[in-house]
Amino acid sequence: MSESPLPHPPLGEFADKAVDWIKQTMPELLQGIQDTFNTASETLTDVLMFLPALVMAVVFALLAFVVRSWKFAIFVVIGMGLIISMELWLLAMQTLAMVLVATLVAVIIAIPVGILAAKSRTVSAIVRPICDFLQTMPALVYLVPVVIFFSIGYAPGVVATIIFAMAPGIRLTELGIRQVDSETVEAGQAFGGTGGQILRGIQLPLGLPTIMAGVNQVIMLGLSMAVMAGFVGAPGLGKEVVAALGTVDVAKGFEAGLGIVILAIFLDRTTGAVGQENKGSLATMLRGRRKAAAKKAKAQATAPETDSEETEKALQGAH
Repeated sequence: MSESPLPHPPLGEFADKAVDWIKQTMPELLQGIQDTFNTASETLTDVLMFLPALVMAVVFALLAFVVRSWKFAIFVVIGMGLIISMELWLLAMQTLAMVLVATLVAVIIAIPVGILAAKSRTVSAIVRPICDFLQTMPALVYLVPVVIFFSIGYAPGVVATIIFAMAPGIRLTELGIRQVDSETVEAGQAFGGTGGQILRGIQLPLGLPTIMAGVNQVIMLGLSMAVMAGFVGAPGLGKEVVAALGTVDVAKGFEAGLGIVILAIFLDRTTGAVGQENKGSLATMLRGRRKAAAKKAKAQATAPETDSEETEKALQGAH
């Protein structure tokens, strides 16, 4: 006998029937999505594993130096070296591939939706509660339907990660567009700029730091979902953590968890540095040298003219 005085709405039964309907109605679409995500993740893993692990660690360190600083590059070398020494390199690259594929798809969906939400209050009113639902629903709940749709492997992990991580990308893209100074936008309109030109030339560049913060959040949530994806057989460090949980192996679980932390710091600091001026980065150093060289060349070009003018004035004074 029910203890609640209110009737039980059949929401769970509705969700169950909806999952059955999707599976029976769109098997080709589901198979296509499964094949696409499995192929993309496996191909990217092969690319990341193409070079020897130590060489790839140096490549990652160079990337860190270019966008952030030489100090962070040293950390990346040490961190990646630790992953290699723990014999977790393949699992780490599988996790990285899955997160990058899921992030790419999530960003491709999130940024246009965020732009639409920034342009239209109606779209914003519709999207906002959906984002609330996606962000607050427990992550494990997403794994139940994706296993039914896509079996086990990369695909369910990628789809669950996309759904779980997409909301911050939408929210921060909308915020980044909305917070652009209205007077700047009006100035663009006064010069005859179309909506597309103002978006590409003013709103997106000025809102880029906030939009990149959204991309960064998508990546971090994707990594947090990597462990959950291990429950549905997705390859990578998450699967190692789940295996350690099943065998109560503290050492294996700690090492796999540490690998996820190193990847998270690498991705967080690297993506967070994009679009910002970092004094210690190689890109900033090269820009500074180019500016100094241009300034010096300009000074050398104007110096003879100034000297000749001063000489001419001196001669006129003597006469």
